[in-house]
Amino acid sequence: MILRQTVRAVTPFGGLSVWVEFLGKIGYRQQVREHMPVHLRSPNAIAPEETFTAFLISVLAGARRFAHTGLLRADGALHALLGMKRFPTDDTIRNLFKRFRQSLVVQFYEPLWAWQLARVPKRGGGYSLDLDSTVFERYGEQEGVKRGYNPRKHGRASHHPLLAVLGEASFILHGWLRSGNTRSDSGVVEFLKEAMAKLESREWIRVVRADSGFFAQELLQYLEGLELHYIVVARLTKWLKREAARVQEWRALDETYAVGEFRLQLLGWDRERRFVVVRERLRETKRSLGRKLLEVPGYTFRVFVTNRAEAPEEIWRDYNQRACIEQRIEELKSDLAADDFCLREFFATEAAFLGILMLFNLLGEFQRASGMTGYRQPATLRVQVFLCGAILGRTGHHTVLHLSAAWGGLEQRNPLFDNLLQYQIPTSPKLDFQPLTGG
Repeated sequence: MILRQTVRAVTPFGGLSVWVEFLGKIGYRQQVREHMPVHLRSPNAIAPEETFTAFLISVLAGARRFAHTGLLRADGALHALLGMKRFPTDDTIRNLFKRFRQSLVVQFYEPLWAWQLARVPKRGGGYSLDLDSTVFERYGEQEGVKRGYNPRKHGRASHHPLLAVLGEASFILHGWLRSGNTRSDSGVVEFLKEAMAKLESREWIRVVRADSGFFAQELLQYLEGLELHYIVVARLTKWLKREAARVQEWRALDETYAVGEFRLQLLGWDRERRFVVVRERLRETKRSLGRKLLEVPGYTFRVFVTNRAEAPEEIWRDYNQRACIEQRIEELKSDLAADDFCLREFFATEAAFLGILMLFNLLGEFQRASGMTGYRQPATLRVQVFLCGAILGRTGHHTVLHLSAAWGGLEQRNPLFDNLLQYQIPTSPKLDFQPLTGG
């Protein structure tokens, strides 16, 4: 084989042409330009909205560090596709985020979230709002990096983000970047107030689900005040263990599982609440979830607190659907490197973090707009759609991007383009919800 060099612009990301078409359809460029709070005076400076877009495209292409974004600077075909005369360096991208302070983070992202939320499809009965936190391990002395709960590397300093996700839509409604020494439920009521303020009414939400890290009287009181249903895993204190062991009436679901319930007012609570108990028989062939109780050998127990009236097994099955939020968090970290873009300044890191959350939401809408069946992870979209060898050329006065047929080319992507052309953008963010009928 003879190796030769070509001066023609070649890119492995020709499939991003579908993504660029989608961004144009929803008016992305205009929204980012309108709400970008950073303004540069130098006539030679790259526009901040283009620098921000370059960051998102780099993450979409697989960058896991700010330094990786420089790999796209030589991709002239991609620059032409994006309509960029110059692609920013990694230092330019860092400097953009370093200009963000807390007020600028809010000023930029709040209207962009409202713009995205306006196109989330309505759902009769509302969405499940799932709460969860995760750990971003850090190596350095960046602002907010503290020692706290870290299940993988004990004692390692970290950030501790908090997320609220509309489960059925895979839409991140709200996110906070927090110091590593915070508990899961630290500030959760204020966090939920901000999340609910993004919605027009509580009819958006059918139930709030959370794990035992959010088992707190303050959260339950707040949700009850809003008349929202909730299912929260109970933290098994000695009082709850005692009550779970005392349950006499068990209803068998099969040979392994049985359910029961009780009502209890814990110390410091203002009222008694309903607790649902799931008992699982220990098996040698499968690991059992839940906690063992000395008083009842041979079983593990899971306890949920809820204000819903359905049968215990329905409460349990509903909560099990919350596992999707853990998958979405893993995708943010493994596919979009949400835990790898870190700067010394806390709000600069938060600005980059929220940018990746915004990208995740846009990927969800892209799948709906392009008519894809079933949910696909960001890494799957990267491989199946966005990766496609292409060569930049000209035909007359027109610039042409030749997509490789061996990578699926236009034949594979034309149905996506057709669906994007037919995608209807809502003209008003107001949604006509069906009334809740319980649950």
